[in-house]
Amino acid sequence: MLKRLLVPPLALGLAALAVPAVPAAAQDGPALAVTPLGAYASGAFAEGAAEIVAYDPRSHRVFTVNAEAAVVDVLDVADPAAPALAFTLDAAAALGVEGAVANSVAVRDGLVAVAVEAPDKTDAGWVALFTTDGDFVDELQVGALPDSLAFSGGGAYIVVANEGEPSEDYATDPDGTVSVIDVATREVRTADFAAYASGERDLPEGFRVFGPDPDDVAAGIEPEYVTAPDDAHAYVTLQENNAIAVVDLAAAEVADVHALGAKDHSADGNGLDASDEDGAVDIRNRPVQGLYLPDTVASYAAGGETYLVTANEGDVREWGDYSEEARVEDLELCADAFAGADLAELQSEEELGRLKVTATLGLTEAGCYDELYSFGARSFSIWTAGGDLVFDSGSDFETVIAADYAEHFNADNESNDFDDRSDDKGPEPEAVAVGAVDGRTYAFIGLERQGGVMVYDVTDPAGAFFVDYVTGRDFGVEPGEGDAGDLGPESIAFVAAADSPTGRDMIVVGNEISGTTALYDLTAGGAGGGGEGEGDPSGTPTASPQLPVTGTGVTGLLVGLAAALVLAGGVVVAARRRTA
Repeated sequence: MLKRLLVPPLALGLAALAVPAVPAAAQDGPALAVTPLGAYASGAFAEGAAEIVAYDPRSHRVFTVNAEAAVVDVLDVADPAAPALAFTLDAAAALGVEGAVANSVAVRDGLVAVAVEAPDKTDAGWVALFTTDGDFVDELQVGALPDSLAFSGGGAYIVVANEGEPSEDYATDPDGTVSVIDVATREVRTADFAAYASGERDLPEGFRVFGPDPDDVAAGIEPEYVTAPDDAHAYVTLQENNAIAVVDLAAAEVADVHALGAKDHSADGNGLDASDEDGAVDIRNRPVQGLYLPDTVASYAAGGETYLVTANEGDVREWGDYSEEARVEDLELCADAFAGADLAELQSEEELGRLKVTATLGLTEAGCYDELYSFGARSFSIWTAGGDLVFDSGSDFETVIAADYAEHFNADNESNDFDDRSDDKGPEPEAVAVGAVDGRTYAFIGLERQGGVMVYDVTDPAGAFFVDYVTGRDFGVEPGEGDAGDLGPESIAFVAAADSPTGRDMIVVGNEISGTTALYDLTAGGAGGGGEGEGDPSGTPTASPQLPVTGTGVTGLLVGLAAALVLAGGVVVAARRRTA
């Protein structure tokens, strides 16, 4: 069972403590056991050696983007306890373009699609096609910086989000676009935002277009991630713009754009810890608006309707001499704003002074700020296909971390330091996947900085609830100085039981910082996991039997608190609070 705090405040030398109760659904233990199976380690630290993952049910292979080597590692996971490198897909060599980099991968019906960035990222990129056995099939030119791609639900299209990031000095800024590839004919069509740029169509209120040249709308729109639940529509996050685009696939046109607005951190349940200098876990309401700025998006159907699930990471536009970022302590706040608060106290390092916000919003004609907008919502959200908010996880993520890992609350993925990220997007939800297990639908959200995966039951979109938090991070080891486990989850792939090598549902997690690809078994009905194990009072998870990690230079462990024995008939789990 989750405790409200594993480490007493005095043990941490904390001057103050404000932590909401943990999510109620966690109290009785999870209805879904999430158990480590195995992991492959590339041996590279903080090099992006395990980013986007995709699974092929025919060959029982996982395709993992290895940006460090600029290739896609192909892992044989027929035995999930011992993933092994089968071969690599070298898209740059296949295209004959030195310096090209693989950014994303998707697989369907024996065809592997790899998004490939040009050596100069502002140039047009490609989609390289391979068979699942590694044979090169074709190359297709798409837009600048193809950052994410996906097969549509019916398999008719490959949809590519071309981010169009500017050059490092901001001298060149290509348009953001979405490429729609007909799988059968290999025809490439481009959905762009020209109608919004020309004024033929109006952008919705709250849509962010900003930068050195805010009038260049097409260049200021940056598609980030794509989900395509069927062959009719794709949904694309426009992260910096704080919006989602709807793409008509048959027409290859942007059908609509939805601005997402902001999360009110002064509302009940929406608290946050805003300072890395207060020496405390201090999650409470603040007079701050959080821009959702979602990265990964997934989709699912419930009650005959399509819902979108976003990981609300946050992002900062910062290129060359331009940066939108500022700390609250460096801004002039309007004297009559913020409910009459003492501005000197509000802007102190212990309160909001250290919090990073955008300087592009909240500035009045008088030259002072009457509202503050921080980056990311420290949560995941569920939206209708029309962009209406249905559910948000509020302050759950920071609250659960405070309960389970108080000594390492809001740590970075390259450091174990306490409270390091509280001023800067907190645990930073990055990855999300959705899948059905035993008739119920779950969302799996990866926390890029803190590490680990939050699990929610989203069967009823409006009544979603917390189920579990699992992590493969070992806080007993300093990142980069040994085997600290899984760090920096960048992507998650759900594998249905019918497609899995074990015959049970599974998730695959690509961990960017540790360079590890981890596999987890999913078992419904609490085959373990609920309440038997308690963490050590020091806040360090207690030890448990180890499962192997395979890969380059690895002799380490996969599991900490939750030992699992995978048998033909099921999974036996020793504790709920699992580490690897």
